[in-house]
Formats: sequence, C-alpha cells, structure tokens
Amino acid sequence: MNTALTATYALTVLLLIATPGPVVALIVNTAAASGSRKAIFTALGTNWASLVLIAAAAWIILTSAAIDKAWLSTMSLLGCLFIGYIAVGTLKEALQAPATDTANDAVKPGRGGLWQGFMVGISNPKDIIFFIAFFPQFIQITESFGKSMVVLSLLWVIIDFAVLSLYIFAIGKIASERSNRFISLASGVALLLIAIGGLLYNVRELAA
Repeated sequence: MNTALTATYALTVLLLIATPGPVVALIVNTAAASGSRKAIFTALGTNWASLVLIAAAAWIILTSAAIDKAWLSTMSLLGCLFIGYIAVGTLKEALQAPATDTANDAVKPGRGGLWQGFMVGISNPKDIIFFIAFFPQFIQITESFGKSMVVLSLLWVIIDFAVLSLYIFAIGKIASERSNRFISLASGVALLLIAIGGLLYNVRELAA
C-alpha cells in the first residue's frame, strides 16, 4: 500500500468534510432542532449518498467514460436548487420558532433524517466534484483496483461519520431553545448562501 498517498487522501477527506458545507449545515441544524438521534440518522444518510457517488466514480474509472462538463454542471445546479429548498424550509421553521426556553419544546420533529441526509449528500456539489474529478487520483494506493476501492471507501465512511458525530456531540453540549434557534438560523443562512453561490457558478459554467 502507498502509505503517503493514503495519508494524503485521509487528510484531504478530513479537510473536505470538516469544512462547513451543506452536509455540515444540515447535520448541525438537525442536531439543534430534532436532537442527536435524528442527526445520527441524517449522517448515515449522507454516508449512504457518498457510497453511491463512490460507486459512480468506480464505474467511470473502469469504463474510462468521459465526463461531460455540461452534465456535471447541470447535476450541481440541480443539487444547489435542492439545497436552496432545504435552506428556505430551515429558515421558515427557525423564524417561526419561539425564542425563549420551554421544557416541552426540547426536541421538535424538525428536518433531517436518513432520506433527507441522502438527498443533500447526493446533491452536494462539493462531493459530486470530489468523487467524479478528484477521487480517481487516489486509486493507485494499492496494486489492486478492488482493494483500493475498499480502502478508499472505508476511510471515507469512517472519517465522515467521525467528523459529523463530533459536530452532533458539540451541538448537544450547547443545546437550549435559544441557542438551537440561533443555530438553525445560522445553518439556514449558510445553506442558502451555498445554494446561491453554487447556482451562480454553475449557471455561468453552462453559459460559457
């Protein structure tokens, strides 16, 4: 096994996942609005989406298929629209929620869950670009394609779940109705900015 390349991949994945983006914003919002249990299921959903994207990357490598730039931009554009939809819903819920602490509202239905985690993960422009364009560069960590895919997939899942679990744990430590409302508002704004930025970039790419 190429230890240096494996370490580089692990560090790249760690930085990619830890950097705030739509997945982190969704996890933070879900942990604040609906509790750790639902946030864990949301993280599992994003993991599931990552495995689907890894499978797509493996298929592209095996078939040597060329990626159409317009197709990639269109997929990212649709992902940004979905993330924008989540952002609007998050902001509406946060703005309608009471700003004071109440014992009965400690855990609300909120957003998130396995399916929504999967949808945000599969439509995350950052992950789409990473798995389709950047992921193949690490396929040479072993001499066997199959073994490399297993190692890369396991590393991604372990690092992804560990980082998201730390976010969930941190939110659980500061949870209160007032702080949760602020966190939901902040994560909603972050999702909206990500969606708008992604939309502008991909529209420009499609128009070029």
